[in-house]
Amino acid sequence: MGNNKKYKELAEFILQKVGGRENITFATHCMTRLRLTVKDKSIVSEKEIENLEGVIGTQWSNDQFQIIIGQSVGDLYSQFAGIADFAEEGSEQLNISANNKKFKITDIFSVISACIVPLIPILLGAGLIKAVGVVALSLGWLTAESPTYLMLNVAGDAGFYFLPIYSAYTAAKKFNTNPALAMLLGAMLLHPNFVSLISEGKELSWFGIPVYSASYGSMIFPSIMIVFVMGYVQRFFARKSPDAIRSIVEPFFTLLIMIPLAFAIIAPLGVMLSDYIALGLSWIYDTFGFIAVGILASIYPLLILTGMHTALGPIVINNYSVVGYDPFISASNYIANFCQSAASFAVGLKAKSKTTKSTAVSCGITAIAAGVTEPALFGISVRYKTPLIASMIGAFVGGCYIGITTVHKYVMGGSPGVFGLVTFIAENPMNLLNMLIGVAIAFIITFIFTLLLFKEAASKVSER
Repeated sequence: MGNNKKYKELAEFILQKVGGRENITFATHCMTRLRLTVKDKSIVSEKEIENLEGVIGTQWSNDQFQIIIGQSVGDLYSQFAGIADFAEEGSEQLNISANNKKFKITDIFSVISACIVPLIPILLGAGLIKAVGVVALSLGWLTAESPTYLMLNVAGDAGFYFLPIYSAYTAAKKFNTNPALAMLLGAMLLHPNFVSLISEGKELSWFGIPVYSASYGSMIFPSIMIVFVMGYVQRFFARKSPDAIRSIVEPFFTLLIMIPLAFAIIAPLGVMLSDYIALGLSWIYDTFGFIAVGILASIYPLLILTGMHTALGPIVINNYSVVGYDPFISASNYIANFCQSAASFAVGLKAKSKTTKSTAVSCGITAIAAGVTEPALFGISVRYKTPLIASMIGAFVGGCYIGITTVHKYVMGGSPGVFGLVTFIAENPMNLLNMLIGVAIAFIITFIFTLLLFKEAASKVSER
């Protein structure tokens, strides 16, 4: 009850200071942030919210106001949803879209992010389940034929293979269309008979319209694109259907139109998009080599600060579905996270005030154990500046090392902290070993540079 009261009071204050319910057009949350899209930015009291106990920091990303809370953001969101009087359902949106804004390219990333963020628990949970199986197999505790290993594989694979269905649901919530019809269209892409016919090379068609032969397991872009179009089709029939037979006409004609569109045009375009993204990343990796990994690792904190890191999530998922592994984005993320932990621990060691020491150590533990770096970024790195510089130096060097040794992540999911390192276990044991060496290099360099550069007195930060 104590926590509920605390989050309720915090939610009430935030709602008041962002201009009330009528100023919010979209509300969601990710692992650490409450994300609010507002109509009028000028009436948001950013500084007052930032100074609240329980708020780590705030930032703007276009018209979206992001309030960094930490891993308890789900508890705050539940209270916020109840107070603001809209349905609370994981990462639900407010059904208000009367915001006539000009289209921006960043809107695409925002939409994709809104469809992916609610799936993070699935990806993390399934990824760690697969990692358990990989570790047990590597240590000889289980064999590839043992029932336990097979069931672990089934459970882990289910989290990724059925992504077309999961992403269809979240896309339906984002595009304000029927989730049941959306999931049905996503499930059609994975129907065993369709998969079997495609694998056999059978030519399929829909009333003479050829169906593109492709495997859609573990893909997200086809479903998101299908549901986006379906939203317009479904709403058209919702308006035109007589009330007496709407429950029949609307789903039937929506599916009648969407099935050929999905199989013949939209889903194939989604596959092509996925393929080109994978090819583009391969080109970057082949052209710039280890330098690309080092640069990405070093700027990863900046991507997180601006919220741009969410745009990489779909690309990572796409890499697994197309090539079966992630060549460098995930590894760069891990390196950057450990650097934030190192910077925080160094500040905790060198700081003189008890408050700074306690905050820094807490942020360091959160980053290294849970893979959540927002507390370290906003609470330590950005506040004192020099830890951020030190972490970027360490991440660049560590990133270059894992780039030179071609470290890949072969298991999707897993929290990007110490426990998630098991997802780098592969047939070649050097993959994990080189990742550990890269992490150690990045951690040590960041720690040393933070000790050298950090001066608490120069920060002029008063204790609260």
